Amino acid sequence: MSQAERSTAIAATVATTDSGGGAGIQADLKTFAAAGVYGVSVAVALTAQNTLQVGAIHPLPLDFVRAQFQVLDPDLCPAATKTGMLLTAAHIELVCQELSERSWGPLVVDPVMVAKSGHRLLEEDAVETMRRDLLPLALVVTPNWPEAATLSGLPVGDEAEAIRAGQAIAELGVAFVVIKGGHAPGEPADLVLHRGEVTRLGGPRLETRHTHGTGCTFSAAITAQLALGRDPLAAIREAKRYVTAAIAAAPGLGAGHGPLQHFPPGWPPADQ
Repeated sequence: MSQAERSTAIAATVATTDSGGGAGIQADLKTFAAAGVYGVSVAVALTAQNTLQVGAIHPLPLDFVRAQFQVLDPDLCPAATKTGMLLTAAHIELVCQELSERSWGPLVVDPVMVAKSGHRLLEEDAVETMRRDLLPLALVVTPNWPEAATLSGLPVGDEAEAIRAGQAIAELGVAFVVIKGGHAPGEPADLVLHRGEVTRLGGPRLETRHTHGTGCTFSAAITAQLALGRDPLAAIREAKRYVTAAIAAAPGLGAGHGPLQHFPPGWPPADQ
């Protein structure tokens, strides 16, 4: 085994496929690669989707999901892991059981609930399972405003309410709660809550419809940076820089919410 092989970090995504390539496991793996991290995956469901719609969702059998964990663990064990769209309470329970039994590094939870097309991606009865079982396992959780409202049970209509919701989510056992600011009016600032402190990460709002997969990409970018050994706040900052670059360089594909450019020019930065 070469030195390069020994030093290559591995990150895992436990999520769902996107036949359009802009979100889900496909986006996660591209994001890992852009950071110089080797990506592995556990698929919990398959989707038929493009930039306009989610046409169909096919949950995978629980035994098959379990088998993916079992074969990866002894051979390609990740240094950090993220979850994305998990769809059902039964799938969340299985994922929690498997992660609890394995040393797959820090966990980033992207609480995927609704697609940009409006299609529901998490069954209603699975929300409480996510709150009760999955979030306490997470180092980082990355809800947008609507997701933060659902997870906290509190209204989120402005930044102050977003902070209160984030504090309620932190009480579920999550060390770093990142309330994404894409739904905020004006500057899309992300709010990072940790140990009672709030760090506000501002940035430009890019006027574009090509934002499909931003949540998946952001959480995957955090995961990649954690796999590389960065501390959580530095990983979150770097992920925000990456997503901004990926949106700015979006290739303009599709008639709806188009995908990002997961290998934007000049990335990674020379100072990384």
